[in-house]
Amino acid sequence: MNKARAALAVASLLASHVYAVELNDEFVLDATFSVLSQYRTRGISQTQNDPAMQFDGMLSSKTTGLYLGTWTSNVDYGGGSNVRQELDYYAGWYVPFTQDINMDLGYIKYTYKRGNEANFSETYGILTAYGFKVAAQYSENALSFDKGQSTMYTWVGYETDIPYGLKLNARYGKMDFKDPVFFSADGTTRQLYHEWEVKLSRLYSGLNWAVSYVDTDLSKQECYNTIGFGDACTAALVASVSKKF
Repeated sequence: MNKARAALAVASLLASHVYAVELNDEFVLDATFSVLSQYRTRGISQTQNDPAMQFDGMLSSKTTGLYLGTWTSNVDYGGGSNVRQELDYYAGWYVPFTQDINMDLGYIKYTYKRGNEANFSETYGILTAYGFKVAAQYSENALSFDKGQSTMYTWVGYETDIPYGLKLNARYGKMDFKDPVFFSADGTTRQLYHEWEVKLSRLYSGLNWAVSYVDTDLSKQECYNTIGFGDACTAALVASVSKKF
């Protein structure tokens, strides 16, 4: 596996707090199955632009706001890598200050079957107010070949309902490495890039249908030199359908 690519294989694991199955007066189990045209995280494809199947399961407390869960997806990093699955574990604390303002603090452990050297962890904080989101996600061990290579992913977003039963989500983020990891054709380097996504979704027949426009400011050459594929960072439409139980 390309080590820098492994560091970018981070799902946006923002825990859902829509209670699905009440196990008792205290605990709720939420499970979601998804099928996507490809798996992209922070603008970069984790499946070489091929389809993905994903599962997210979360157990949460209605009284304390504490939650824990697991998330998994197929991956394909090419380059002779035998890694075919990402399996993540997360735990956090959801704090609703008011109906429109809340905070989410948590920890994620990213693991890769048959690629344990790429495992890493991340802490995150997300503040939501009236549909607007501000977040920061930090890792001290993002690159397995350089444990001093820390990363900071910051992003802002907005979510709102629009006509015809549609929901609009927009995000703009910055992925910043401590040291340069992206190399251009003329030999210049940089340690950060920007990414963005605009997503439209709609509930229909018990399924959540969505389409996203995803892009980054990485050039094809920078993407190829670091990720191994020039089209893994370019603009793409990602279609998905999910079922929450």
